[in-house]
Amino acid sequence: MTNDKDPVGPIAIVVGAAGELGGATAVKLAERGMAVVAVDRNETGLAGLPDGISREVVDVTDPQAVAPMVERIVHDVGAPDVLVNAIGAFETADALTTTPDLLHRMMEVNLGPALWLSQAVAPHMRRSGSGAIVHVSARPGIEPSAGMAAYSASKAALIHLTRILDVELRPLGIRVNSVAPQLLDTARARASLPEEVLAHAVAPEAIADVVCFLVSDEAAPISGAILPAYGA
Repeated sequence: MTNDKDPVGPIAIVVGAAGELGGATAVKLAERGMAVVAVDRNETGLAGLPDGISREVVDVTDPQAVAPMVERIVHDVGAPDVLVNAIGAFETADALTTTPDLLHRMMEVNLGPALWLSQAVAPHMRRSGSGAIVHVSARPGIEPSAGMAAYSASKAALIHLTRILDVELRPLGIRVNSVAPQLLDTARARASLPEEVLAHAVAPEAIADVVCFLVSDEAAPISGAILPAYGA
């Protein structure tokens, strides 16, 4: 881990921070006075984040890697007050052509880390009596969509896991919510989608603002919410 300054304010772990949404979230939380630890397996992507944000190069799809990572953060920075899970993978295939490997990949990336990360941070949040967790889901996890069966199923499972975590962790003072975008205006999207589709895309920074609200004190009454962020 690289930590360029002493922690100030609440501590936030942002997973998937080498991506555009995770990176925007890490930056905005840091601007709001949080000590941010950015996590991703893409070391090059993490290197582009501003000074003052700590970095952990970890593959959180490995269940054995997550708890040790959180313990390092607790030792080096402090116990987390916030967890934002922005990791995700997207591949298309309809239900009749989805392969076992594709289904496994979608579950391994879109569902598994949410559970391993929540398990790892919850004991520390429980000790402090408070905490906020946000998992990034997607509209196809709420509403059926043709042509992306494994992806949609994995995001639907993530949404249900969010609700289960809310029921189990809310009595401990830990809030768990999810933001569900439809289409993000990312470099990958701009390279592969027509202009008429991109016209409805939402900037990652706008979704990051929603995440920042959900982990803030202003959102203290909100837990168990699946917040649509579909754009126009």
